Amino acid sequence: MMRSSFYKIKNNPLVYFFLKLIALLAMVFILDCSIGSILSYFYFIQESGMQYRTTYSIKKTTADLLIFGSSRANHHYDPSVFEKRLNLSYYNVGRDGNYIFYHSAILKGVLKRYLPKIVILDFIAGEFQQNQESYDRLSSILPYYDRHPEMRSIIELKSKFEKLKLMSNIYPYNSSMFTIAVGNTEFNKKRRGDFKGYVPLIKTWNGPIQIDSSSTKYEIDSIKVKAYESFIQDCIHSKVKLYIVCSPYFIKSNHSDYSVTLGQEIAKRNSIVFYDYSKDSIFINNSKFFADIGHLNETGAKIFSNMLIDNISKTNEIGADKTKATLIYQIDSAKANEIALIVP
Repeated sequence: MMRSSFYKIKNNPLVYFFLKLIALLAMVFILDCSIGSILSYFYFIQESGMQYRTTYSIKKTTADLLIFGSSRANHHYDPSVFEKRLNLSYYNVGRDGNYIFYHSAILKGVLKRYLPKIVILDFIAGEFQQNQESYDRLSSILPYYDRHPEMRSIIELKSKFEKLKLMSNIYPYNSSMFTIAVGNTEFNKKRRGDFKGYVPLIKTWNGPIQIDSSSTKYEIDSIKVKAYESFIQDCIHSKVKLYIVCSPYFIKSNHSDYSVTLGQEIAKRNSIVFYDYSKDSIFINNSKFFADIGHLNETGAKIFSNMLIDNISKTNEIGADKTKATLIYQIDSAKANEIALIVP
């Protein structure tokens, strides 16, 4: 009886095709669930690397002070200086190659779990400029889509098909399988260590200063601006003290960056302090404080961290311990190398 029914189905090409299609889809679904679960498991048990630091930022840190931003955040804010002078615990949640969308999403994840006392957002030149890369880089937080609904509206900005793609369990990990594999090895811990999320750069830039002759204006991405405004509002509503900082560049220009100017205006409207060190003479005149034109080295980071705390304390915003550092912003660039050797 069953055999005859099978022959009838097999002799009906349309029915046979749909049965094979259903079987294929079932197999794809099972494989997607199985492989996705394995990738998810190994992703979230990593103990080193960028992916681990993102997970730690969202799920584990309880630090009083959090540093947000891109690679410049990772390399410019020395935890030993902040902890000694502010008597606050520190963690750097910055991540290389990411922009305001990433920072806003991570902040939402953090604030859902606990409230830090202070947040510092490192603001980069060109932050609001239109470019597809800012959206593509949202792939770094795809693994958190299911577990963190507060981040979903930002993750979905990646593309108009993102909701559909995220029905797959493999998709959030398909661009980082090698990184996940390396992140589960002891080699990764030795490859590039960090100190509470801070990654010091020990090399020194020996090249000339870059001259920026680009246009003073460019197309602004309004969605990025809204993400920046959302970051500010999330801090205000949560009563978290926010400082926005454009840290030093080894770049000379005769105009202010359009995004930095707009970022300052928005911060001012919301009564948020915005510090712009992008043209500070101490750094512009000292290539030895840089690892490359866009990143401070370890010495530069120590000087900059002290300078930032000095300037914040001048406004009586926080009670920084002034006995532990020279007020670097009062010195001239010729003495900066000497100060670098004595700053704690």
